[in-house]
Parts: sequence; C-alpha cells; structure tokens
Amino acid sequence: MDAVTAPIVPLLGIDFCNVSLDAVIERLLARPEGARFSYVVTPNADHIERLLRIPGLRPIYQRAMLCLLDSTLIAHVARRLRLPTPRVIPGADLTEALLAHLAGRRVTVIGMDEPEFLALAQRFPAVSFIHYSPPMRLLHDAVAFNRTRDFVIDTQAAFTFFAIGSPVQEMLAYAVAGEPRAVGVGLCTGSGLAFASGAVKRAPLWMRNAGLEWLQRLARNPRRLAGRYLVSDPFVLLALCITALKEKFP
Repeated sequence: MDAVTAPIVPLLGIDFCNVSLDAVIERLLARPEGARFSYVVTPNADHIERLLRIPGLRPIYQRAMLCLLDSTLIAHVARRLRLPTPRVIPGADLTEALLAHLAGRRVTVIGMDEPEFLALAQRFPAVSFIHYSPPMRLLHDAVAFNRTRDFVIDTQAAFTFFAIGSPVQEMLAYAVAGEPRAVGVGLCTGSGLAFASGAVKRAPLWMRNAGLEWLQRLARNPRRLAGRYLVSDPFVLLALCITALKEKFP
C-alpha cells in the first residue's frame, strides 16, 4: 500500500492516507529487503500549522510513502465540521506496534539521549539497534546534517527511526530518500521512541481518545510547549472552520 495506491483523504491541503494501523504495519513489513528508501510522516497540529505557514515544506510530505494524521483533536473537529476526515494513527502507536514486529531486524535510531536509548534497547532486546545522536541545531550545520544523512545510508538498516524533532527529521528523511544507495523505511514519528522506551509516560487512554493528550504534555513541559499548543496550533482549528465555511458557502 504505497502512497499512490492507499486511499487518500485531503485535509487542509495535505493528502492523508486513510488506512488502519494494522494495514500500515503489514505494508511496512512486506517491503522487500533492500528496497529503495522511503519514509512515513505523521503530521500533528504543529506540523500542519507549519505547513500552512511555510508551504515550501509540502514536497517533503508529498514524497512520503505514507502520510498519517497524528491528531485526534483535529479529527474530532473536522468530523464535527463535516469535513472529510482520515483515520488517526498516532506516531507513538505506530512506533510501539512496529517495534513489536522487528525482532532480528537492523533498526537505526537517529536521536534520543543515551539513557532513553538504553531503556528502549532493554525493552526490545531482540531488535538489533544502531544508535546515532547528531548534534543540536542540525538544520544550521550542513556538515553535521550530511554526516547524519550518510550514516543512515551506510547502515543499510531495514528501518530507521528519526527522533530529532520536526521539521528536521522529515527534512533528513527527504534527503536520505534522494540518495540512490539508501534502502529501508524511515519513520518520522516524533516522540514515539521516548514513549516506547518507557522513559516518558503517555497520557491515559481516555485522554488520547478525547484528543486531550496534548494537555498532559503541556502540563509536563509548559515553558517549552505553551507557545505551540496555546498560540500556534489553534490556528489549525481556525483553518478547519474557514475550510468548512468555504465548502458550505462557496
């Protein structure tokens, strides 16, 4: 189920793949060994707000093998506004489910601090992890960016998880995909690895189902996330309302 064949639901100018988590896992595991590198993106409200503000980033998401909506809140609002709404597949859910199937596979992890990575490796001992932690501010250091890209290519891993924040992780995956020697699947799943390691606890299931997982994250780190969740991301909800009005009153 590549992006060209997966059912597509457009929302706010982004073509989301309307598939189940099981179907995604099945498709990723079925890719032939040594297949040309491709990657999965999981846009949440923060990503979408950035794409609305910086449309030049859209080709990175358009080239992805799968583009999956990672925001239950956006889905709830879109559904209430009677807009076409894709299924939600949180990056954390995808990460956890995929890792459970990767025993014996070579898996590269880009990012994560050492304690979190060791916790991840301990939780999934059957996975053959390769860890690389690039320097901060990768987008402002072309040499370090290219070195990280080349590390991913040289490892020839079946799967590569990018855990270095957005948009740098998507830009790095896009750069890797442009190199003919690159193989495997890249996963741009944000903090999914931190949750999978057990080092960071997720919100209770009822909060996730209600689209309130962001509230727990805000409470945990208000200084870093207040600007994102309370200032930038509400713009996406406004954009949904404007889209609904335009469809109702063209």
